[in-house]
Amino acid sequence: MTYKEIQHTLMEELRLMHYPVAIKFIFSDAELDDFKNNCTYHVPVHPLTFCQYEIGPRMKGQTILGTKETLGCANAQYVFGWKPLDEAEIRSHLKYAKDLDQAERFLKTKSRLPVGQLKAFVVSPLAETYFVPDVVHFYCDNMQAYHLVVDYMAAVDVHPLRPALTMNSSACGGSVYAYNESTLNMLTACSGSYNSGKTERGEINVMIPGAHIEPVTLRLLQRKHLHGSSSITKPGDQFPGADVCKNCPLIICVKPKSQ
Repeated sequence: MTYKEIQHTLMEELRLMHYPVAIKFIFSDAELDDFKNNCTYHVPVHPLTFCQYEIGPRMKGQTILGTKETLGCANAQYVFGWKPLDEAEIRSHLKYAKDLDQAERFLKTKSRLPVGQLKAFVVSPLAETYFVPDVVHFYCDNMQAYHLVVDYMAAVDVHPLRPALTMNSSACGGSVYAYNESTLNMLTACSGSYNSGKTERGEINVMIPGAHIEPVTLRLLQRKHLHGSSSITKPGDQFPGADVCKNCPLIICVKPKSQ
């Protein structure tokens, strides 16, 4: 499947509100130059947090290039390997941790990209990705996340899944974890991404390695062929998250006899 076909299928079958975000981490100058010379893209006017970067692709369909200079989030810079663990970063986590020692220990357990090796990153709608994405990031509701996770477990033959939730690094750290570990990650918004990333609807983060996104989509289509719809909660129902009491004899609609 093409990435355009994958995005269309996921948007249509799961009723996603946001475009899936393709994330590419660029580690070579040649790859960065190739992108700049061959792709139409946007850059931020002011430094943004990583979760703010993702607003462009998932809500506006924009492809955006990010650099160390335009990433205005110390925590994202840390997990991207663009800054060391320093006292300011440790102190910024005191609102989460019991003390400085715990804050430092927790920070050291966050997933990180190789220190100083990242040249840039690109976020784009999945359908418009210039690269094979490293990670595909979904902002979705509870049942959409459940469908993605169930199809992922079936497609890659893994059970149970063990996502990784870290303090104050959902969009950035959560994506790096999925990239480093080559596995799906699912987590809540963090305190930073909740407002700066515009997730006031309570969206859940689901990150799927780029290499796994086609098998997951094909598994969804296989279920649709077997059961008449993509819905797991109520097979045959065209809405994947139909919130209807299971087997309730009262909640049913039919055509009138006059038809």
